[in-house]
Amino acid sequence: MVTTAEARDGRRLTARGAKTKARIIAAAADLMYVKGVAATTLDDVLAASGVSKSQLYQHFAGKDPLVRAVIEFMGERVMERERNALGRVSTMRGLRRWRDALVQANALRHGAYGCALGSLASEVADHDDVARLALSRLFAEWQGLLADVLRRLQDAGSLPGEVSIDDLATGLMGALQGGYLLAQTARDVTPMATSIDMALAHVESLSAR
Repeated sequence: MVTTAEARDGRRLTARGAKTKARIIAAAADLMYVKGVAATTLDDVLAASGVSKSQLYQHFAGKDPLVRAVIEFMGERVMERERNALGRVSTMRGLRRWRDALVQANALRHGAYGCALGSLASEVADHDDVARLALSRLFAEWQGLLADVLRRLQDAGSLPGEVSIDDLATGLMGALQGGYLLAQTARDVTPMATSIDMALAHVESLSAR
């Protein structure tokens, strides 16, 4: 994948070129999050970013490479948030605070647009393997952060040693992403909150044993 420091031909970008490329990616990311990938045209990106067509094509051969750059951009933004949120969590109370922060943030939009990564995955996974694999790696990292939290709970004796941490992390990630989707269609975060609460309640039930 071409980074923001490189042009299409592999040459290192000037500071001005890097800023132009970053502006294109940021504008495309905002549009694709709100409108969707399919509904966002390159003309939309040109208008939103304020760059010329020649500048856009200097950095991206077409829409697919731009979508991949958006995935990288959005992925780093989401994962930085999740690393900060989950990196030191070692209690159920901490997991609850993580849940509250995600639900409250999504409530500001009444659940609209869903998860930034989940929305991208639903549109590109079936026709762009490069994008699908990039998203798969991001979801794996996110799930790994949840597994690390659950493993810390297990190490502290809050979860039985025989419990499969990977299975629990998969279930929690599924509840989160399913909750985002339900909230998106309902324009109400209540289903998201309920989905995550059910998954956390299951974790707590194992702890109670």
